[in-house]
Amino acid sequence: MISVRLSQGEHAVIEKGTEVAEPQGKLGILLPGMGAVASTFIAGVEAIRRQKAAPIGSLTQMGTVRLGKRTEKRVPLIKDFVPLASLDDLVFGGWDIHGESCYETAVRSGVLDPRQLDELRPHLEEIRPWKAVFSRKYVKRLAGRHVKRAANKRQLALQVMKDIDQFRKAHDLSRLVMIWCGSTEVFLKPSEVHSSLAKFEKGLEENDPKISSSMIYTYAALSMGIPYANGAPNLSADIPAMLELARKNKVPVCGKDFKTGQTLMKTIIAPGLKSRLIGLAGWYSTNILGNRDGEVLDEPQSFKSKEETKLSVLDQILQPGVYPELYGDYHHQVRINYYPPRGDNKEGWDNVDIFGWLGYPMQIKLNFLCRDSILAAPLCLDLALFLDLAKRAGMHGIQEWLSFYFKSPQCAPELYPEHDIFIQLMKLKNTLRYLKGEEMITHLGLEYYD
Repeated sequence: MISVRLSQGEHAVIEKGTEVAEPQGKLGILLPGMGAVASTFIAGVEAIRRQKAAPIGSLTQMGTVRLGKRTEKRVPLIKDFVPLASLDDLVFGGWDIHGESCYETAVRSGVLDPRQLDELRPHLEEIRPWKAVFSRKYVKRLAGRHVKRAANKRQLALQVMKDIDQFRKAHDLSRLVMIWCGSTEVFLKPSEVHSSLAKFEKGLEENDPKISSSMIYTYAALSMGIPYANGAPNLSADIPAMLELARKNKVPVCGKDFKTGQTLMKTIIAPGLKSRLIGLAGWYSTNILGNRDGEVLDEPQSFKSKEETKLSVLDQILQPGVYPELYGDYHHQVRINYYPPRGDNKEGWDNVDIFGWLGYPMQIKLNFLCRDSILAAPLCLDLALFLDLAKRAGMHGIQEWLSFYFKSPQCAPELYPEHDIFIQLMKLKNTLRYLKGEEMITHLGLEYYD
């Protein structure tokens, strides 16, 4: 049997080949933060539905899963193997500090070609964000005009729940998921108010400053039984209070911080270096980006949240405690610079100082000119569909099998997170095989040579 960890000492047990309910009806996708990433995601799904574009980068739409032995040649598309919601059944809603339509946001963000957006304009203009829960205490570089007001944070959470309920009824939705696409909040450490659901709810009543805006959305979603994914590095679903709520209401959660640009490359390259036992003396990384994310991360406390997730990756992959001669004394430095002319087209430079046989030094230079929202949009789609699948399969609590999508994957308290992208992908596909009663793939292969 497969165990889905909820919190220390408690498991939800899923039988191999469990019966997974079919995705009947419409799936609502809730997006706190309807900026560049969310508008690119929504516009992309609409373009794909109209067969005007391909879902490149989406594992749920283009990925395959090998079943059985290589000689069997069974390699179905993932969307044909497990019962995922159809793109035609997706309905979008969300919140933002600006009241612009999704079309206006997409135009202002400058990610997609204006001619492509014009084709999608009628659909995108229909989608307007609800007023957001927002405070500059947590995102200092942004100013919110389209925001909710209330006597305390519990009332704000209730307003979010009312938005969700009205959205559900207006579109006759059978299921919902929530994907945090908002800006990175300031760095917060877990504190007493986060330690239990009772203390958290008391903190909502008392306007505790350690309860951020993203936590209010998380609380609202989990209270209503809605699966939640955190696409930013800030503290939200990974506090004991929210895991307790997820356990109570049997809701899947995952996070955190979408793995897109520079960190994606690190989780591809670092496992290769380790596999060949090539030493690392230092890894210097710097980025420039000019979108709203870049502006937010120009503030030191918001950057601190991002830095924590970016810096954690190499240690877990390289295991300096296990390989002290190779990785025990490397220098790792990360910088992010706000540069408005670049817009959403992020550029990352990496200088990697390595050493090989007999200690001789070598270098790797990386220059990744990427598009931040283009890389994040397919992750939003996959997470929405996989979280919906998890809920229908009876899986709840931390979904470690979705680590593939995150810089700082959530896992059980006594475990270290797995950052190696190849192990993460194997874990994800083996989970799908297990759900469908197929044998998990180990790549041992000895049976071919008996």
